[in-house]
Amino acid sequence: MSNSTYRYKLLKKVIDLSEGSEWDSAVKEWEIDGVEEDEDCSATCVCGKENLRYLFTIQNSKNENTLSPIGSSCIKKFGRSDLSEETGVLEKLFQLYHAIENGEFITLSPDFFSRKLLAYLYEEDVFQPSRFNHYDGENDYDFLLKMFNKRDKTSITQLQQKKINAIIMTSIRPYLEAVVQNRIRKGNGQPGKAAGKVDTRMRYAEREGK
Repeated sequence: MSNSTYRYKLLKKVIDLSEGSEWDSAVKEWEIDGVEEDEDCSATCVCGKENLRYLFTIQNSKNENTLSPIGSSCIKKFGRSDLSEETGVLEKLFQLYHAIENGEFITLSPDFFSRKLLAYLYEEDVFQPSRFNHYDGENDYDFLLKMFNKRDKTSITQLQQKKINAIIMTSIRPYLEAVVQNRIRKGNGQPGKAAGKVDTRMRYAEREGK
């Protein structure tokens, strides 16, 4: 199918399930409600495009209709920066999970993190109070953000890198295993475990830039 055919199918499905009868008003009714990853990229988007990896579910806030699976490229066509930012953060969660599980050396660089991802993890209470952060999880968030913002990553000391690794392994990894792992469809096309939606409400929107 041509790109125009994909776009027409997307527009029709969204408008048919919306209260608004025009595209510009209809797209304002939708929010991201969940996401899964298909390792085989065997799923087909509501627009007809095949080989989706990240399978998003969106829900209409006015009538509770849902559309699934829908890819991030179609969500971007809604022209809403908030939805585009959510899809970026959620995809980053899966990528970070795989990198950690594959034993990659994780650095606080755009390859693995973003300011919005760090803010999301903080708002999800990933950084729990402990004696190592003076019983305030925000100290871990502030530290990681400061390290991420360093332009010269070679200036990160060995002690700072050790602290980064500790936070990743003791706080971030358990969260990813609990939340992300169950949303990965394995080779048989089925979720790894009982699938539930990822809570995608981005409560940190006003905290940090991209």
